[in-house]
Amino acid sequence: MGLKNFILIKNKKGIFFTILVLVILTLFFLSYSFLSGFQERKTIQKRIETMNSFLFSIEENLQRQLFISGYRIIFLMEQRIIEKSDYIDDVETSFPEAFFDGTIEGTFNPEIQILMTGAKFSDIENDIKNKANKINTDIILKNPSISISQEDPWNVKVTFVVNLTMRDISNLALWNKTEIINAYIPVEGFQDPTYFIEELQSVIINKTIYTTFDASNLQAHAQNTYYINNTGAPSFLDRLEGNINIANHNGIESLAVPLLPANGVSIVDYEYFQSIQGSTLSCMPAWFRINLNNPKNNIYNPCDIDTANI
Repeated sequence: MGLKNFILIKNKKGIFFTILVLVILTLFFLSYSFLSGFQERKTIQKRIETMNSFLFSIEENLQRQLFISGYRIIFLMEQRIIEKSDYIDDVETSFPEAFFDGTIEGTFNPEIQILMTGAKFSDIENDIKNKANKINTDIILKNPSISISQEDPWNVKVTFVVNLTMRDISNLALWNKTEIINAYIPVEGFQDPTYFIEELQSVIINKTIYTTFDASNLQAHAQNTYYINNTGAPSFLDRLEGNINIANHNGIESLAVPLLPANGVSIVDYEYFQSIQGSTLSCMPAWFRINLNNPKNNIYNPCDIDTANI
């Protein structure tokens, strides 16, 4: 082999090794970039999952806090009715006032202060922000509103609406959404304010245990002041405002065993409070008087049939 051929072979080997080194370096950098990108995406995905889980916990907690706030506000409204011997002027206005300002019809006292501590919007907002800070997240709540209504006779519906912005402090992720949170508060266990204002009696709302009425259990229903749903009666929210002459699809009523059995009025509570006259029934005691001109009262006439369906 000549010197010239030897040099040529050596140069070819050098070029081969140079190319091999370049290929290895390229593969290394490509692998490094891929792994770095993969790790970065994995980190971002894990962060998003953490924040998503946190948002879900906020929504669950908001519903629980909304229930607590709503229950306390209704309780305070009833206390205000008892203290002033007067109905709430406007429940739909007073409820947000208590939630945002911590007052009932402009009144602020130690009892309201104690019960609304932790239950006002500002308290709930601060609690959420403090929890968010612990996971390096900023949360902003804008345009909050709250309302109270009834979709069924036995529960008050509280609806909270707020624009929520949640941002990772490193700007990895951002959420913008409108939260609509509902909580349902049973009316059973609360006092019926109409009894207190109209008759100075304390009557707790309890749903009847009977599904049909006969002459026997109808007396027990009346004497225990049990309640039924009747679309001709005022709802619980109507009763807080003293609107006893309003027929509501979600109305509830009891039979008021009268203080003066001979006064002649119907014992259907909202009729009793309005002194609407009632008639006696052949199969019932003399004190059991019903306004038979009201077709909604047919369920209380078991005399001509074996049972009356509720």
